[in-house]
Amino acid sequence: MLKAIDISSLQPHPDLDGVDVVLIKASEGRTYANPLRDEQEKAARGEGKQVGWYHFLWPSNIQAQAQYFVHCADPKPGDVLACDWETTTAHTAATCAEKDAFLKAVKKLCPHLRVMLYCNLDFWDRHDTTSECGDGLWIADPGAAAGKPRVKHPWVIHQYGIRNYTDVDVCNFATVAAWKDWAGVPEPAPRPVPGPPSSKPYVPPPFPAGLAPGKSKPSAKGLQKALRAAGFLQITDADLSDMYGPRTEGGVGRFFDAHSEFRTKGKPHDTAIGPRGWACLFRLAYGHK
Repeated sequence: MLKAIDISSLQPHPDLDGVDVVLIKASEGRTYANPLRDEQEKAARGEGKQVGWYHFLWPSNIQAQAQYFVHCADPKPGDVLACDWETTTAHTAATCAEKDAFLKAVKKLCPHLRVMLYCNLDFWDRHDTTSECGDGLWIADPGAAAGKPRVKHPWVIHQYGIRNYTDVDVCNFATVAAWKDWAGVPEPAPRPVPGPPSSKPYVPPPFPAGLAPGKSKPSAKGLQKALRAAGFLQITDADLSDMYGPRTEGGVGRFFDAHSEFRTKGKPHDTAIGPRGWACLFRLAYGHK
């Protein structure tokens, strides 16, 4: 299992030695932002760690909190987002319905990122009524051995204790590569290799009119293959589908993150590729062949 830590402003200089994943507090409620988050992110990425962000949820104003969280975290492709659901300093707590609404709101804002739930055993066993945890459960159970939380529900991260004033966790993945595959960390886009001087320039196929999210006609298989060839989508031949569904949208979202000039202006979470983006993607995927 991978080793992780979760940190806030209480850990200004966390020890990253031997850590695979760093989960950083981004925000709380609608007004608090971790003042050290940029510095902590820079340190984690500088040492090649996988990065996640969490938001401490308060009751009410759920949509505003979701927007504030995404703004403060400013997540990069492949980052993981989490809702921290527990008792506040005012001895209040968001309801289960508010927790579910927050997870849904964040997912809508960041459809190509993993969105998960953090809570302790008491909240999971006594406050939760839906078992809704987004893309995965991050369970706090410091009374159990690492990797053996006392829950029947599948879990992704187990917070099992504290070391050097820092919460320590394990992630239910055998390798960093497996985490990257789950989180959707994009592979570096391959650099086109120039062909011989006499070779003809590559011409992308025509953009299929009507290709759009949520549609299966025209087929999205060609788009999926190009995203895979360009390093923006991990998919097998068996999983190729005519449907332009969430998986395809995630690949397009990662392409847009690398080539934002093709994203529709005013739509930061656009996942509909157009003729210009289509042509660029196919040149990246096949132009060097």
